[in-house]
Amino acid sequence: MEKSILTSVILPLSLAIIMLGMGFSLVVDDFKRVFKYPKAALIGLTNQLIILPIIGFALAVAFQLEPPMAVGLMIIAACPGGVTSNLITHVAKGDLALSISLTAIASLAAVITIPIIISFSLGYFTTAGDTVIELPILKTILQIVVITAIPVGIGMLIRHFKPSFAKRMDRPMRIASTVIFIIVVVGIILANKHIIIGALKKLGLVTIALNLITMILGFYTARFFKLNLKQSISITIESGIQNGTLAIVIATTILKQSEMSMPAAIYSLLMFFTGGFLMWWFGRRNAEDEII
Repeated sequence: MEKSILTSVILPLSLAIIMLGMGFSLVVDDFKRVFKYPKAALIGLTNQLIILPIIGFALAVAFQLEPPMAVGLMIIAACPGGVTSNLITHVAKGDLALSISLTAIASLAAVITIPIIISFSLGYFTTAGDTVIELPILKTILQIVVITAIPVGIGMLIRHFKPSFAKRMDRPMRIASTVIFIIVVVGIILANKHIIIGALKKLGLVTIALNLITMILGFYTARFFKLNLKQSISITIESGIQNGTLAIVIATTILKQSEMSMPAAIYSLLMFFTGGFLMWWFGRRNAEDEII
């Protein structure tokens, strides 16, 4: 993927706007809810922060991906969910409060987990003959804080001091965030269509496998531990719908390796189809219906 004003300026700015919108929907109780309903939260966070990167690593090895693509796959596997997962959960009639809580906690944890996972991936997948890519952990953490945690914090402060304004803006910001995400992904694809076509052939199968395996695992682990259907839907979506915008920003802006953004771009494109199916499949049932 070629470096341009889209990837260097518009994309990070778009991510900040998306994270600000997420902050509008968050209150302190969203974090407390994790302790109120620990089983559902623990299952969701374990899937997202631990199992998902392990599956990403296994797929990268199994598909024998080239080092930049393998690291790129690990970047998307390390990213938390985002406002897109919350929107899909809402339409699919899942537990929106649980979805928001998981997104919030995972986004905070990702400030630490993403640099660790990327550092490991760079060390494992790159060889002596490859270009050496340094990942300064502290600088990376600070950059992720600036583009994720700070906008979320500002959004939460606005929600706290101007609750009526934040509540009015919550739905528009969710829609705007999703639209921005789609526009950015489409813009990147159009600007790099000559690369995307080839990347789709190389990465289509492995990225859709990551998406589907994690969602299936998310659903059945939730059902195994006897969570209700609404909670299971939320964990399914949070396990398999990741923040593709963040992954692309990390690859292009922090690592400055545009090639590593290709798995995230392909993943983001394909997850709209699987996410759309979930919205249709679960959204068509009655609210009280527990039948799959």
